[in-house]
Amino acid sequence: MKSLDRKLVRDLWSLKAQVLSIALVIACGIGGFIASFSTHESLLQSRDTYYDTARFPHVFADVKRAPRTLLGQIAAIPGVSEVALRVVRDVQLDVEGVAQPMVARMIGFNPEKPQAMNRATLRSGRWPSPGARGEVVVNQRFAEVRGLRIGSTIHVLLNGRREALSIVGTALTPEYIYPTRGGLLPDDEWFAVLWMDENRLAAAYNMEGAFTSALLRIEHASGPQAVIAALDRVLEPYGTRGAYGRAEQVSNKIVSQEIEQQRITGTVLPSVFLLVAAFILNVVLHRQVNAQRLEIAALKALGYDDAAIAGHYLKFTAVIAALGVGIGILLGIWLGRQMTALYADFFHFPEFHYVLSAWVVGAGSAVAMAAAFGGTLAAIRGVIRLRAAEALRPAAPALFRPLLLERLGGARLLRLLTPGQRMILRNLERQWLRATLAVAGIAGAIAIVIAGTFWRDAVGYFIDVQFHAAQPGDVQLGFVEPVSGSAQYEVARLPGVQEAELARTIGARIRAGHRSYQTVVTGLADGARLQRIVGRGAGGELHEATPIPGALLLTARLARRLGVAPGDTVWVELMDGQRIGSVNARALTVGAVIDELAGMNVWMRMSELNALAGEGPLASSAALRVDAAAEPELLQRLKEMPGVATVIIKRTLLDTFRKTTARNLLFFTAILTAFAATIAAGVVYNNARIQLAERAWELASLRVLGFTRGEVSVLLLGELAIEIAAAVPIGCLFGFGLASLMVSLMHGENFEIPAVILPATYLYAAATAIAAGIISGLLVRHRIDHLDLVAVLKTRE
Repeated sequence: MKSLDRKLVRDLWSLKAQVLSIALVIACGIGGFIASFSTHESLLQSRDTYYDTARFPHVFADVKRAPRTLLGQIAAIPGVSEVALRVVRDVQLDVEGVAQPMVARMIGFNPEKPQAMNRATLRSGRWPSPGARGEVVVNQRFAEVRGLRIGSTIHVLLNGRREALSIVGTALTPEYIYPTRGGLLPDDEWFAVLWMDENRLAAAYNMEGAFTSALLRIEHASGPQAVIAALDRVLEPYGTRGAYGRAEQVSNKIVSQEIEQQRITGTVLPSVFLLVAAFILNVVLHRQVNAQRLEIAALKALGYDDAAIAGHYLKFTAVIAALGVGIGILLGIWLGRQMTALYADFFHFPEFHYVLSAWVVGAGSAVAMAAAFGGTLAAIRGVIRLRAAEALRPAAPALFRPLLLERLGGARLLRLLTPGQRMILRNLERQWLRATLAVAGIAGAIAIVIAGTFWRDAVGYFIDVQFHAAQPGDVQLGFVEPVSGSAQYEVARLPGVQEAELARTIGARIRAGHRSYQTVVTGLADGARLQRIVGRGAGGELHEATPIPGALLLTARLARRLGVAPGDTVWVELMDGQRIGSVNARALTVGAVIDELAGMNVWMRMSELNALAGEGPLASSAALRVDAAAEPELLQRLKEMPGVATVIIKRTLLDTFRKTTARNLLFFTAILTAFAATIAAGVVYNNARIQLAERAWELASLRVLGFTRGEVSVLLLGELAIEIAAAVPIGCLFGFGLASLMVSLMHGENFEIPAVILPATYLYAAATAIAAGIISGLLVRHRIDHLDLVAVLKTRE
């Protein structure tokens, strides 16, 4: 073994604790990178493989009722390669032992003809027999949550008639990887997908020879927009609600947004980890090189050239980086598998395998190595330039002078401090750059904890705004068909109903110049209290808006999408009612824009929306405020009302959502807290150990002069305490900035999670850094207590 290599082994062993702490910081960076990107790859591959295998459609269209004779006309649209027509209906679902009415989406299929497109994957049991009455297949997740088995009986309201259905199988479908009726929240417990013989379903709704849903696959060379426009023209006379592409399909959109968020998370946070690792390596190597100034001079005097000496320190870095990369790869694989398992329970794929590509490991390792060597080269560049004779001379002593506070006339204040406290302040001022870097490193750790844990606060704020401030009602009813305004009085007489409000929603396409967007127009009653329009002001404060007479109220995201502002004119094409389609498009003024958290919403007065649709005072939904004591009786009555298609109880929907997100948030919070604690410990411990090495002679001298171990420890650990105290507010500020950056990068089209951070999160992040600092301080205190005074006080002549 070469002499320099033996020296390398000795240096690594003498600094083993510091080497391990730096390697762990690097491991956190590369582990987070590998975990996030491998999970991203796993999600992406699982989704794309499932879509290809199941032949997931490219274009979707919903229509009130259209004849199947349109099949040839739709298939003749240029670019269309395959068409499937079906009957789809939302109905009330009743499961034994569950008081609340649930919603089932009934999908008709032909049991004698295998599905060529949008294939459902049978997971257990069988498909209904041709001509069999009352046999259905249910989506697997709902069956698991509700404890349904093959042979279980459920009841539904089919066109007002209560029918018993027997479950003969369970299945998965690419259309509902993320099960929801169209909202942003997952709805495994209260929303079921049922497949039924299409002839039976059509007969129940007098839909023989008709369809309500069209699915299209298009040729690879064709774009969906031309096909969508042509399909809308074909379906326009039949009350189409507007065709849309795969990108707008609710389940696919949410899954795709989650995949994109994984990519962003895998880029932002690991970058912070690796920057901190490079910083620590820079500091450690810089001080290590300075501490070995005489050894470097001796090596130069013995004939070692600059390249050999630089190579020695690069090897030192390479060992640390290689150790960190090795630990990081193992950590990333373990963490990636855990994250994949969480998503496998959240999204419903037939197969969900963990995928780790070579490029992910290679890219993560390369970035970690580059960060490590970049910090090392910056550290050794200055010392290598020294000539041997210059390096053999001891470094110039530090410049001792009064504190800045003393020079500014604060000497009287300093007299109130003990000598030890003045020594701490003087050393911090002399070594201001080192102290600043230490503060920055600890602040970075605090910022990472905040950026990883603020989601709990942000999601809670989102729920409070959207489901409490904007929708203070307890129960939401959806009617099978629009009802007259007198239905409000009938609903108000139901058991336990304290207040009832009606609303009208109509699907519409909003056009502004060459831009358009398909959404719904919601009409609210004058003075509505159970359904409100709530947005945020410039300072983040909440404010309520009301529909503007004779004009539209647009959500800010939709206004930006259309490129319009208050006072501009847009064209509204209704997709329902008597006045439907582009022929009856109406020009309306944008009266105001409001910054809502969710939805691409258009609001009007309900009376004006009904007039726009060419209809009388009709409503499509009702919001209720309910006495909790009478809720069971109300739910039982609603199950018996054939005109009610859906019943949504806000409390149960939110409980399901909170249970799902709480588990995920707890996992990610624990991981990021551990990572941040590792960084904080790495920064604090390395800083303290290096200060101990640099000031060992000074501290030992004080011990000989009669200072106690505690007094000597305070001189060193007091500096660390001040650095941590200074890092806390800076880290909180950095954390808010990092959280805001992640929110802006993850900004979705249909919703926005604001960067809301509660004081408890700041306290939690600060406590993490302080705890890491205390543990590191105790380790250093142990070394101070066991200083070999004789060995330390020996001087080289």
